[in-house]
Amino acid sequence: MPPNADEESKARHIHDRAAGAAAADRFDAMPEWKKKLYVIIFESDTPAGKAFDVALLVAIFLSVVVVMLESVPVVRARFHDQLIAAEWVLTVLFTLEYVARLLCAPSPLRYARSFFGLIDLLSIIPTYLSLFVLDAHYLIIVRALRLLRVFRIFKLAHFLREGDVLVAALRASRAKITVFLAAVMTTVVVMGTLMYLIEGEEHGFNSIPESVYWAIVTLTTVGYGDIAPETVMGRMVASVIMIMGYGIIAVPTGIFSIELSQAASRAHSKTCPQCNFSESDAEASYCRRCGCRLH
Repeated sequence: MPPNADEESKARHIHDRAAGAAAADRFDAMPEWKKKLYVIIFESDTPAGKAFDVALLVAIFLSVVVVMLESVPVVRARFHDQLIAAEWVLTVLFTLEYVARLLCAPSPLRYARSFFGLIDLLSIIPTYLSLFVLDAHYLIIVRALRLLRVFRIFKLAHFLREGDVLVAALRASRAKITVFLAAVMTTVVVMGTLMYLIEGEEHGFNSIPESVYWAIVTLTTVGYGDIAPETVMGRMVASVIMIMGYGIIAVPTGIFSIELSQAASRAHSKTCPQCNFSESDAEASYCRRCGCRLH
């Protein structure tokens, strides 16, 4: 029988705690210069760490501005060489920063596989890739995601922790939403094929794929208007699809809202040290399963 959400949460908690203890042991064994470098790069509680993070945010912001300016034809024609030079200087700095993070991290692999580790890597690859692929450097706009570090710098990390609740809700609702999306895709294929048979090429429905495209546009209430039914039967089918379109938003929203509420309740509940029951209210003093006192 597959594990439930509580069992998965407990397993992740135990794994994270064990990984954290191992990382602490590795940190104690590191040379002193690595410890100092770690404090500057990874910690924002010290003056040096905060100054580094603020300087990093400024560099990230400048990098994003450079990419945006380079996409403007007038600016690119006049300052192309300067923008390219600035882009490479910033890329080299970010590369050195990434290497430094790997050097001083207690667990380099864990950092490299973390969210910020992956973003840090993806932010430097496009510039080097542009040596082989034309316009690949525009992909460094992903550096804008690095601005999320502002939450850590200004002690707003609890906002990011709330994101774990959203992720848990999405993970719990993925099966229901997948089934719903499969039903939607089946519907648009059937409706698109039906419209192709009703309207035909003389009314702009030149093929089944093009008719399916029309069904998707109509079902999502976008309605570009580049293709429109002209027969009475076709308009009746279109009306049905338009009405169904409101369910496209309502159904997954309802599914996600329920899971989000349950995930939020689990996140703020207490876990019993005796029986590991994790659904006691945050205000509870005793476990409702075994009666053990909660701390």
